[in-house]
Amino acid sequence: MSDPGCRSDGGNGMRVLLVEDEQTIAVTLGDDLAAAGYEVRHVADGKQATAELERRSYDVVITDVRLPGADGLEVLKAAKRARPDTEVIMMTAYATVEHAVEAMRLGADDYIQKPFLNEHVVDRLRRIGKYRALVTENQRLKEQLQQKDGGLPGVIGQSRAMQSVVKTVRTVAVTDASVLIEGESGTGKERVARAIHGLSPRKDRAFVALSCGALPDTLLETELFGHEKGAFTDAGRQRRGRFEIADGGTIFLDDIDDMPLSVQVKLLRVLQEREFERVGGEELVQVDIRVVAATKVSLIEHVRAGKFREDLFYRLNVVPVRLPPLREREGDVPLLVRHFIDKLGGGRSYTVKTDVLEAMSSYPWPGNVRELENRCAQAIALSGGATVLRKEHLLPVDRTRRAALEPPEQLRTLREVLVEAERRHLEHVLRSVGGHRTKAASVLGISRKVLWEKLKDYGIS
Repeated sequence: MSDPGCRSDGGNGMRVLLVEDEQTIAVTLGDDLAAAGYEVRHVADGKQATAELERRSYDVVITDVRLPGADGLEVLKAAKRARPDTEVIMMTAYATVEHAVEAMRLGADDYIQKPFLNEHVVDRLRRIGKYRALVTENQRLKEQLQQKDGGLPGVIGQSRAMQSVVKTVRTVAVTDASVLIEGESGTGKERVARAIHGLSPRKDRAFVALSCGALPDTLLETELFGHEKGAFTDAGRQRRGRFEIADGGTIFLDDIDDMPLSVQVKLLRVLQEREFERVGGEELVQVDIRVVAATKVSLIEHVRAGKFREDLFYRLNVVPVRLPPLREREGDVPLLVRHFIDKLGGGRSYTVKTDVLEAMSSYPWPGNVRELENRCAQAIALSGGATVLRKEHLLPVDRTRRAALEPPEQLRTLREVLVEAERRHLEHVLRSVGGHRTKAASVLGISRKVLWEKLKDYGIS
């Protein structure tokens, strides 16, 4: 077993506290962990473990449930109390669903039933180390974002796909060239538009945003160009449009693909001449503006389909910026999760387990960054005072997406499989008896009280 004062690069310097009173397991597992490059400290007593956790910080705690001095749940509580992001893996030869549920509720990250293969534990730590390294790197990159010439203001992400966006935006921001941002809904197109404005010489003037798909044709024209008094019913006074308000600054036209052809003609003139008439007026209004547009679909396909003017497309598409969907931004999910938790946590510290971050990184996020932010807000709202955010609140749980919640099947522990099987069987029996709990308890061969407790543990209504 490795010396506590010694570190090896193979385990990324992670400190592991092994709490096990069975000498054979302690020696063999400790040796395998040390051989994998982890700094391992072994204690055989629960009270000694809690004292050690008060004395020193550990990245991972692997503890038996039944221990002399204090049980494994006490060790778990001490570990989370000392350092909330410590990963805790529980081991036991007397596994029960109730033990597993209680351990997970208290913040355990995994539950392993004896006997087990040491390589499974080593592999689990390897995955923990991988994501800890990723989080550390993302934190470093986040600090770089706050420095001059690093990243984009208000935009989080340092994946290779985002680095290309950053380079293009920083290059074009200082010019007056029109920019067309293409990206799926929820990818952060307005944030990029604001970054372009914030890095431009126009940053001290107005940034005006308008969604072209949020208004009917007639109202959109009035919003953009304004109107004269008496131009239509209820036009009791002259009103400036968004172009006039944005004079000297930047106007952002979101969902430009939804703009009707009748309004496209007038927009083309503004881009060419930098002048227009208000609705119902004849006086020319001149403006000095920069136009940034965004589309959620391929605008060139709209041109080919006759839904968008070709001449307007080339006026807008002077500098194209493709904003990648979140599923293409490898490594950005943990950084975004940390950002949203800090932003939405109200000053409270929350943690997300590494296996949950791994599942979140594997999930395709069809709603992109907006969906991820919504999930983080939901997890915080439903945390009930707990500091560890739960997987089922951070990821959708319908059957078509359930695979994203679990690690690869070959890496799941027996305990995880048994817990999931019991949950499914409880639901099946309840459906079979029409939700009648007394009948369900009789079929299952347990008391109604035990059934009620299991349903409560699993959140089955």
